[in-house]
Amino acid sequence: MKTVSLSGSLRENVGKKDTKALRSAEMVPCVMYGAGEQQIHFATSEKNFTKILFTPETYIIDFEINGKTYKTILQDIQYHPVTDKVLHADFLIVKEDKPITVILPIALEGSATGVMRGGKPKLGIKKVKVCGLIKDLPDYVKVNISNVNINEAIKVKDLNIENVTPVTPGYTVIFAVNAARGAAVAEEEAEQ
Repeated sequence: MKTVSLSGSLRENVGKKDTKALRSAEMVPCVMYGAGEQQIHFATSEKNFTKILFTPETYIIDFEINGKTYKTILQDIQYHPVTDKVLHADFLIVKEDKPITVILPIALEGSATGVMRGGKPKLGIKKVKVCGLIKDLPDYVKVNISNVNINEAIKVKDLNIENVTPVTPGYTVIFAVNAARGAAVAEEEAEQ
């Protein structure tokens, strides 16, 4: 997985008044938890989130807070209902030897046989939830669609990612080729 380095500063107070002051200074209040450690309340610049939010990729985030670096992933985020500004973020501290659950983007490769024969491509999910150790997690999940024919599909249960277990239900469709009217007629003529 790709890594991004960000910095933050510890929050002295966690009340509403201090939170409002942080937000007016274009800072986002955050909390970091996990791995048996106490919660760490900190703030980071609003601009830091453009690196990790507006992209389909999932990142490991190395947060430097008061000289100490924490390896984290973005767990949850809250937005303002009108302006869509980031109001609050939760980060999970991850360890090299403990499996984590993350959502990875899917990258389709190849040209489906069924589409070349006149079928209609149907895209299913664009991301898949998986569980595994940090060292085993890829940047994205590659799915080769070359062998998908008309009325066939690739589902999550068909994925084979080394040392990583899909958490998304196995029946979930990633990519399918449906029969189009023209394709059905062409196939019948070819059989005759």
